[in-house]
Amino acid sequence: MKTRATAAKIVHQVINQGQSLSSLLPLYLPQMAPKDRGLLQELCFGTLRWYSRLDAIGKQLMEKPLKGKYQPIHALILVGIYQLLYTRVPGHAALSETVGACKLLKGEAFKGMVNGVLRNVQRRQTELEAKVDQLPQLRLAHPNWLVKRLQRAYPDQWQTVLEANNSHPPMWIRVNTRHHSREQYLARLQEAGISAHPDDQADSALRLEKPLDVALLPGFEQGHSSVQDAAAQMAAQLLEAAPNELILDACAAPGGKTAHILERQPALSRLVAVDLDADRLERVRQNLSRIGLDASVLQGDASRPQDWWQDGLFDRILLDAPCSATGVIRRHPDIKWLRRPDDIAQLAALQRQILDALWAQLKPGGTLLYATCSILPDENATQIRAFLERTADAMLVPLHQADTIETPGWQLLPGSEQRDGFYYAKLSKKP
Repeated sequence: MKTRATAAKIVHQVINQGQSLSSLLPLYLPQMAPKDRGLLQELCFGTLRWYSRLDAIGKQLMEKPLKGKYQPIHALILVGIYQLLYTRVPGHAALSETVGACKLLKGEAFKGMVNGVLRNVQRRQTELEAKVDQLPQLRLAHPNWLVKRLQRAYPDQWQTVLEANNSHPPMWIRVNTRHHSREQYLARLQEAGISAHPDDQADSALRLEKPLDVALLPGFEQGHSSVQDAAAQMAAQLLEAAPNELILDACAAPGGKTAHILERQPALSRLVAVDLDADRLERVRQNLSRIGLDASVLQGDASRPQDWWQDGLFDRILLDAPCSATGVIRRHPDIKWLRRPDDIAQLAALQRQILDALWAQLKPGGTLLYATCSILPDENATQIRAFLERTADAMLVPLHQADTIETPGWQLLPGSEQRDGFYYAKLSKKP
């Protein structure tokens, strides 16, 4: 009962209070018995992944929506429906545990209603689902505004993208090639009984057959490997840092790309990692410390480099720009419900501001790699095309045959080769 009640609280706080899963779960997981933590995460992620579909099914069976202080009970109903439709929890257990959780949410008066709704879902599942699934935004559980944007951007692929967003992501790891080649580490995994597969393009990436606790990865605490999606690993690879260069990793937290740059190129003059968020910068320091790497970690606004940097121009800049994160929804399903349509224009404006500010910090002949975990053109190809039009000394460095000034950059869609959605554009400053 406690697990269901806690899941309902978290779903309510995400949907009705705008809090993120990544901020809430660390608060609640320590309160749970170890055996219940996996179930709590499954209920939270799953209910949010399918939220609008579950909500539409539930509302067909309720006389009126629960509002105000009773919204956690509404969330509890959706947690119950999720169990019935998407998990292997036996129906009787899902029903009794969910109904019992009403007491923990101070909603004992609603036990009969919750019981009735869930029993109706059991009896009428096919009918209820068929009615809801007539609308693609409900069948695929995405907000309508996002569905429309993806339909415009990817007329032939939008449904595949939405389906990928609803999938369970694999666990990717990055091999620290200072210690082992990928092939050597793969052999270590095999000796430990862990099955993994190399990526065709990210040359340090291994996809685990099954997710597992990082403590089981050989040498993890010694920095021999890190958890990072293959798409994100392409950043350091495409940056191509060279010996004795001064490198900037802008918007660096939580530090995976920072560490990867240093792993690939140990002979840098200096790497500067900057981020606006002091708490997230602590994650950068922790990651570097575990792996045994060193960088200059600074708190600062990437759109105002003059406030935190006076030590010369950079040879290369990685700009992992603030974005909508629409390429990593499968890892963060709350993004679908936290993001708003007008956020995109605001983010694009901020990206433009940061791009222009950091370009002035790049040496003539230097390279800037622009990256986002977005799949929306406004933040990606449209952004870079506009930058090239207004910036006389900027040149596009093609990453593939179709990477042109008209369609700049490399857009990776979520689920393709089991990677996250990501965008890269490589720019060179005229000497």
